[in-house]
Amino acid sequence: MMQPLKLNTLKLVLFTLTIFALSCKNNVENAVAKAPVIDVEKHDIERIEPLNWWVGFKNNALQLLVKHPNISNATPHVSYPGVSIKKIHKADSPNYLFIDLIIEDNIPAGKFNIVFTEANKTDLVYTYELKERTKAAEDFVGFNSSDAVYLITPDRFANGNTTNDVNTQLLEKTVDRTNDYGRHGGDIAGITKHLDYIDDMGFTAIWPCPLLTNNMPSSSYHGYAMTNFYQVDPRFGTLDEYINLSKKAQERGMKLIMDQVANHCGSEHWWMKDLPFKNWLNQQDTYLKNKENLFNSNHRRTANQDIYASKSDKAMMSEGWFVPTMPDLNQKNPFLATYLIQNSIWWVETLELGGIRQDTYPYPDKDFMSDWAGAIMHEYPNFNIVGEEWSYNPLLIAYWQDGHKNNDGYDSNLKSTMDFAMQAKITEALREEESWDGGLVKIYEALANDFAYARPHDIMVFNDNHDMSRIFTQLKGDVTNTKMALSTILTLPRTPQIYYGTEILMNDFDKPGDHGLLRGDFPGGWDNDTVNAFTGEGLTDAQKDMQKYLKTLLNFRKNSKAIHKGKTIHFAPKNGVYVLFRIFENEVVMHVLNKNEGKTTLNLERFEEIGLQGKTLKNIMSNQTFVWNDVLELNQKGSFIFLYRL
Repeated sequence: MMQPLKLNTLKLVLFTLTIFALSCKNNVENAVAKAPVIDVEKHDIERIEPLNWWVGFKNNALQLLVKHPNISNATPHVSYPGVSIKKIHKADSPNYLFIDLIIEDNIPAGKFNIVFTEANKTDLVYTYELKERTKAAEDFVGFNSSDAVYLITPDRFANGNTTNDVNTQLLEKTVDRTNDYGRHGGDIAGITKHLDYIDDMGFTAIWPCPLLTNNMPSSSYHGYAMTNFYQVDPRFGTLDEYINLSKKAQERGMKLIMDQVANHCGSEHWWMKDLPFKNWLNQQDTYLKNKENLFNSNHRRTANQDIYASKSDKAMMSEGWFVPTMPDLNQKNPFLATYLIQNSIWWVETLELGGIRQDTYPYPDKDFMSDWAGAIMHEYPNFNIVGEEWSYNPLLIAYWQDGHKNNDGYDSNLKSTMDFAMQAKITEALREEESWDGGLVKIYEALANDFAYARPHDIMVFNDNHDMSRIFTQLKGDVTNTKMALSTILTLPRTPQIYYGTEILMNDFDKPGDHGLLRGDFPGGWDNDTVNAFTGEGLTDAQKDMQKYLKTLLNFRKNSKAIHKGKTIHFAPKNGVYVLFRIFENEVVMHVLNKNEGKTTLNLERFEEIGLQGKTLKNIMSNQTFVWNDVLELNQKGSFIFLYRL
């Protein structure tokens, strides 16, 4: 039996152990603080993605896709304090490895070598970088109902750098502004050059259609057939120019929204020549053996919610290809799922984004989409994502919004979705004659559906976009109706989006709905344009008037808390007039849609509950004022916005 230690001996032992523990702790801290320095960087491997990563994420796991001839025969090693390989996965193709890394908390940013060893062969070395995050996660604030979003088709907006118009290394090698489906030369530099115009108009966020490489043989201008998820299309510019666009926007208090695609890629994507796994794509066997037997999506988006939907309808919806030139990605493959999630986070961090717009939201595997959105929102709690759900049924739109109590228990983690239902009803309301169930009542009843939404103000509303006929065309060239459509989306409890060129009445009358035409060139974006909408040179009086109208309305909205977050009260349309109020603290905004020609008398007693009796209101367009008494005289058809502010 051991004899008990004397008190002094015990104290000495405890002291020694304490010193030893502190010494170990200091050694670890010093090892972490003094991360190894790479003298010469090497990149012996064909491809590793993500291209880099960052320290300090909540999720400390990172999965690297490694692509190199017969790389599956090699064993990777890393030597960097706080970074370890958890697991190595071989793919079905011998030319891939997937490496799971663990990045411990509080390690320094730096570069380290990944060494790939194979018997009787020279080691392959790839220098990988972990960067310091330049912005706190909480400071990535997404777009919201205080914003007005300007949607741009970059190839058609402005050509700021003519030297990148053609790239001979890519399949489509021409620029032809006479070809509606060809490339026209618009680029990132063109958007950056005209940020002052966008800012002065009153927009607070920009959403360019995808700017990543689309190395397709034709019609690649739109950006939705990506052939490299980590590369800016050189015809649009460089990564540095993309980053600069974001920074210049932020300097003006504007947010950059990135258009992303998780559902599909372009048929010329680099991995299509050597797919990592046998199930990387939906219908992969058919694609490899007989492309003629591929089936396209049935586009029956209701299959995601339909409790009676057949398995075949569900499969045709999510596994069908969007179009034959866009291979459908299989997000049920866990490696592809991780790849797409990390890619989105990489772009958020690289560009310091103010939001993501996710294309064709209901088409991918919906459980993956919940994981995707959840992973992003977990890292960036104040961020925002809007998903494209092209449905005219509010129940389907509501299903995809985070917080909606769905019958099947599905939680999307998606903050915002797109209000195609409201878009359709606004257009119908303004085209139809007034009746008990037609005309303005369509807007009234559409807004009454907001009880179905978890957060109506987070939903994105619009009059048109890059996939549908322009609103001026939809409203048959009626300027007054177009103004009414715009004033409506800008006063509703929503986040509004406006398509570039709407401010100058751009249209597609010659071929309504034709994508190449409705994505027309913005006049003044090219040096030889005779009309310049940026300066006003050559615009018609009607175009100048619309531009001024929208500018006034947007800049008013920018400073209206009542519109940003006020409560909404509306009154059923009566005698061709629909009235809606937005109210917040000491501010009341009154929006009036009047479809009557000539003078109309509005009896104000009906709106007594708003509490404006004897108050002075100002018309934000004319700056004329009136005192709220018994009646309000409206002198013409159109929209009227009145402001009361204490």
